[in-house]
Amino acid sequence: MFGRYFFVYIMGNNRPTLYTGMTNNLIRRLYAHQHELADGFTKKYHLHKLLYYEAVESPRGAIIREKQIKNMSRAEKLALIAAKNPTMRDLTRDLTGD
Repeated sequence: MFGRYFFVYIMGNNRPTLYTGMTNNLIRRLYAHQHELADGFTKKYHLHKLLYYEAVESPRGAIIREKQIKNMSRAEKLALIAAKNPTMRDLTRDLTGD
């Protein structure tokens, strides 16, 4: 699954404050978010929980999908998350096995 894919993802915290991003290396990006390695929104709001992700086959497709999600209302984003992750648990372990 991690071969040549790009990922669109939503990070959150317990409130939840939400952040949407995209990457070609989801595990590396999760590590950076969860260990607050870069200044920015996810560090400021301590967004450590992976709430949602989807794989996309091209960088252009991932950028388009990221923009679609970013343009959703908060309620629409929460519904998107709930469809795949109704308990809003951290999905990191599903990917890393930790």
